[in-house]
Amino acid sequence: MQELLSGKIIFLTGGSAGIGFECAKAYAREGARVALCCPDAGEARHAAALIGAPHLGLGCDVSDGEQVRSALESVLAMFGRLDAIHNNAGIATPSAALHETTGAEWDRLFQINVKGVFWTAKYGFEALQTTRGCILNTSSLVGEIGQEIHAAYSATKGAMNALTKSMALDYARHGIRVNAVCPAGVWTPMLRQWASEQPDPAGISRYLAEIHPLAFCPEGDVIADACVYLLSDKARFVTGHLMHVTGGAELGYRR
Repeated sequence: MQELLSGKIIFLTGGSAGIGFECAKAYAREGARVALCCPDAGEARHAAALIGAPHLGLGCDVSDGEQVRSALESVLAMFGRLDAIHNNAGIATPSAALHETTGAEWDRLFQINVKGVFWTAKYGFEALQTTRGCILNTSSLVGEIGQEIHAAYSATKGAMNALTKSMALDYARHGIRVNAVCPAGVWTPMLRQWASEQPDPAGISRYLAEIHPLAFCPEGDVIADACVYLLSDKARFVTGHLMHVTGGAELGYRR
């Protein structure tokens, strides 16, 4: 069976854990070479080693433009090209209403979740233009429907969704596709952290199963499968799309 990402070079932020690491493994299985990054260089190298050669692990804080520039230069130096950027890095804390969110918490969320997309586009655009590559953003269903006690995080994902559409329009003339994947609940370290911050942490597993009509909260592999499609040539006429991978969480009156 033909590999869907054969020969592609993918720069993946937030790639050492959760959805990002599931994506790294899926991309490698489909024939891509993955440059995954996270703020801890040792953690990034360990994750890359787990999926084997010739993949690359890099330390990179996506809120720092110089670190993003340097990481992308390392990718180009090693692989000679760039076919895709997957903006997956993100944080979800705090779980709070807007007036209970501090200025520092607001700034940190936007610096990582939104400005990280700015930096990768700024420093990766020329390489993607050469390959007529693509950009994928890990958003969230909350960017479309909102979420209780999670105002600032929801705002970052709404911003990412708007960016995805505007970038798709701007970059179409260069042959660069831009899409986003929008999960609902997915069991990751970040979700488990969020769950621990809720008023009823003990009941959160039941809640997370109940919000999905398919009746379970998935692991990150289901998101990775959708991401493989969006980065592959199978999606060659898909751009500006916010793909819901939610088990139907946005449908109907359920609660």
